[in-house]
Amino acid sequence: MQLARTLSTYIARQFFIWFCGVFGTMVSVTFLLDYIELIRRGGVKAQATWSTLLEMAALKLPHTAQDVMPFAVLFGTMLAFWRLTRSNELVVARAAGVSAWGFLTPAVLVALLVGVFAVTVFNPIASSMEATYEKLDARILRQGGGDPLSLSNAGLWLRQSDAEGGRVIIHGDKLASQELVLANVTVFFLNQQTDFTSRVEAKSARLEDGAWVIEDGQRFRTGESPEPMAELRLPTSLTSTKIEESLASPDTMSFWELPGFIALLEQSGFTAQRHRLHFNVLLARPFLFCAMVLVAATFSLRMQRRGGAGMLIVSGVLAGFLLYFLSDIVFALGLSAKIPVLLAAWTPTGISMIFGSSMLLHLEDG
Repeated sequence: MQLARTLSTYIARQFFIWFCGVFGTMVSVTFLLDYIELIRRGGVKAQATWSTLLEMAALKLPHTAQDVMPFAVLFGTMLAFWRLTRSNELVVARAAGVSAWGFLTPAVLVALLVGVFAVTVFNPIASSMEATYEKLDARILRQGGGDPLSLSNAGLWLRQSDAEGGRVIIHGDKLASQELVLANVTVFFLNQQTDFTSRVEAKSARLEDGAWVIEDGQRFRTGESPEPMAELRLPTSLTSTKIEESLASPDTMSFWELPGFIALLEQSGFTAQRHRLHFNVLLARPFLFCAMVLVAATFSLRMQRRGGAGMLIVSGVLAGFLLYFLSDIVFALGLSAKIPVLLAAWTPTGISMIFGSSMLLHLEDG
């Protein structure tokens, strides 16, 4: 029992060390690539100083780190078992009667713990920093492009410009589910100096091609009596698609915030497809890390019998590429509602788990 515990602890430590080494290397490379890309984008922007771009690259780093983490688990496992094989430690363990499942269990458990930590602790930090990065990106590199929009329990808030260069702020308490209709609408009109000029209160506002159609309302001006209006057409560049895309990106929402925001989106009549897919991908991530250990062990055990570090590397790169390609396809199908969100989110994990387990059973039991 003591020998088995010592062996498990040793293998778990080796896996974690190699995972950290590979993860750190991959994150460093992606950080440099992101920084170079930001320098390219900010070349003609006066506010895009080197220090500001470096801050933006650092803010984006945790989000990028989440994307490379499954591949760090894959390559870290392969290198860890390759090193244990080169030093004949796995050979001795096998000779002592330890099966592949015996020395894989510690690595799988560590991968599961890393996945749980990544989702519950690291993801909220990464999403908060990604939200700050996107604000800086919009202000410095895209220079405020897009129409600001906010959705909360207080309703939908929109801001746009009018024909005279002033500001128009639109608030609606309720959103119809079938078409973009706001109820209990309040529209604030500000001039170029952001001074209040008038306010419109109406029962409803409907978004049509190129205009908000505000019906059954009253206009209020300072020092004047309310002016009734049957209909007001307010030109806008907004569309239903643009509004949905302007809502908070799922990447900027933490694992703990997503369920509440998904409920708010569906209650408000917006599609929550992106956010539900992202939430389920996060739920599946710890199990994806476990699957990566099994897939990596499949190639590592084959290399024990055939030899060749070069083949190990090629196999790992190919497996990583196939996983990335498969994930992109099923996630795209999930976003377009071609397949259910649950199926799209869990397919890469399920296929990786089935492949790794079946190949290990074949190698162990013939």
